[in-house]
Amino acid sequence: MLTIRTILLVEDNIKDVELTLEAMAENNLANRVVVVRDGVQAMEYLLCLGQYSKRKPGNPAIILLDIKMPRMDGIQVLRNIRSHPKFKRIPVVMLTASRQEQDLINTYDLGVNAYVVKPVGFQQFIEAVRQIGSFWAILNELPPNGGER
Repeated sequence: MLTIRTILLVEDNIKDVELTLEAMAENNLANRVVVVRDGVQAMEYLLCLGQYSKRKPGNPAIILLDIKMPRMDGIQVLRNIRSHPKFKRIPVVMLTASRQEQDLINTYDLGVNAYVVKPVGFQQFIEAVRQIGSFWAILNELPPNGGER
C-alpha cells in the first residue's frame, strides 16, 4: 500500500507559500503540506512540541526550506536536522531566493539534498515545484520509517 507522506514547507513569505501550494495543486500532488513560518516552528513540528505536540509522529517525505527567515534561519534548521539521528535522513531541498554563493556552499556542507533558487516567473515556479514534488515526494525511496532511528 502506497503511503502519501507529508511535505513540510518552511517559508515566511505568504506570497511564496501561496505560490507553492498553488503549484502543488496545479500539478495534482496529493501530499498533505504542512506550512510553518520560521525555523523555530519547523523544529517544533519535527520534535512534536508546542502546537504540534499532538500530531501523528513521523517524518515528512521532504522538507522545503527557505534560508532567510525570522527567529531561526534555514541554515540553522538544516544544521539541527542533520545533527539529529531521527531527522538526518529526511530529504531537504532549499527553496530560496538567495543566490549568495556562501549560502549555497554552507547548505551543501551541511548535507542539503538540493538547492533551488525560486524562479521569478509564475510558470517557471510552477514547473520547479512540480519537479521537486514529483521526485522527492513521489519517486524518491526513503529508508523504512522515513529514516528515523
